[in-house]
Amino acid sequence: MSDKLHEECGVFGIFAGSGSNVASDIYYGLIALQHRGQESAGMSVCDTDGPMGNIITHKGMGLVSEVFDRKFLEQTKGNIGVGHVRYSTTGGSILANAQPIAMNYIKGSLAVVHNGNIVNTEEIKQEQMYRGQAHYTTSDTEVLAYEIVSERVYSSSVEVAVQRAAGRLRGGYAVIVMSPKKLIGIRDPYGIKPLVLGKRGDTYMLASESCAIVSVGGELIRDIKPGEVITISDEGIKSNEELCGKKPAHCVFEYIYFARTDSVIDKINVHEARLKAGMALARRNPVKADIVAGVPDSGLAAAEGYSKESGIPFVLAFQKNSYIGRSFIKPTDEERNTAVHMKLSVLKDVVKDKSLVLIDDSIVRGTTMRQIIEMLKSCGAKEVHVRISSPPFLYPCYYGTDVPSSKQLIASGHSGEEIKKAVGADSLSYLDTDDFMEMLDGLPVCKACFDNNYPV
Repeated sequence: MSDKLHEECGVFGIFAGSGSNVASDIYYGLIALQHRGQESAGMSVCDTDGPMGNIITHKGMGLVSEVFDRKFLEQTKGNIGVGHVRYSTTGGSILANAQPIAMNYIKGSLAVVHNGNIVNTEEIKQEQMYRGQAHYTTSDTEVLAYEIVSERVYSSSVEVAVQRAAGRLRGGYAVIVMSPKKLIGIRDPYGIKPLVLGKRGDTYMLASESCAIVSVGGELIRDIKPGEVITISDEGIKSNEELCGKKPAHCVFEYIYFARTDSVIDKINVHEARLKAGMALARRNPVKADIVAGVPDSGLAAAEGYSKESGIPFVLAFQKNSYIGRSFIKPTDEERNTAVHMKLSVLKDVVKDKSLVLIDDSIVRGTTMRQIIEMLKSCGAKEVHVRISSPPFLYPCYYGTDVPSSKQLIASGHSGEEIKKAVGADSLSYLDTDDFMEMLDGLPVCKACFDNNYPV
């Protein structure tokens, strides 16, 4: 496990008018969602005017720009498609688990992309085996795809099949299903995972975040409601809310860390939420210091908010090398440690002889924070007061965030004073769960990783 929570996955879907080609739009939409997963990428595209089995799928390991080239984008024709970027929370980081999952069946074909985690996957697999539909499945997405195909045999339409399959799911998920004629989006009944609807002219899009829609020249229409199944076709947009009605519990870490700062999710501006978190930290945990700095990139907005509330000047104390791979994909601690130093360098003249407040979004294991503080003090920083814009992580997440065990969370087995000493901070304070109310304008959120209260 790394010293940062992992970003889950990102999904993107698009339905354009007949004769349009959407491969490039999917590519740029996935580029905008790259922060949500860097292990693999893929897309499926088809032409609504073509034969029923004409879905073209391409996927590979690596970043979006590594998986797709200009030749593929120019040669791939179709006006409907789905795309995916992956970080594995279930199933290994192998090509077999890359998405979309595309398959042909007796009534046609479909492709599925999925963000999140279906917690009753094994139960559904056992039901499939009991029905004589046993398959060698490597991910919960593949189990879902087979469930939709199974329901399609007895359903009047693919959206009815999707609705029936979704009714069996438990967990946090955002799913986009493409058939040769329709694009269907599903959001879990608690709204744990984000899914938004946007448009550009007569083209409609579904995505994990609004930034992906904006990146292809679209505008955000609205969030998909928790439990809603939305169908886009030549007949327009249809909504089914039969699975709605649960008490919403949106993932709070979308606003703390996962989402891009320019996204708007469930009517909450992510950048504004992080500013408010920093302001709450300053009110609850004041300290005398010369400067405020954030750990790039996720700590910058909260640091700006801390500065605004406290009056302590905000500075950029680090140079980030954006071309170094994320530290969590390094296979050994030694390589991971080297990656931290390669990724961040301290601006010595900014921190020398200064007492600073250092803002970051979380402490998972504590190793990265310890290295950053060592770097700051080796460059002459007098004091480093750490402020974290989330509460301490105490419990695992089962909904698609890679927090698998309390044993791997430093706050679960150590006091705040022990963590402060372990990372070498002069003081350490966290955001309080009570601050979420102001930070998110009262939005109901899932806080299970902080308070052990799981919505599902």
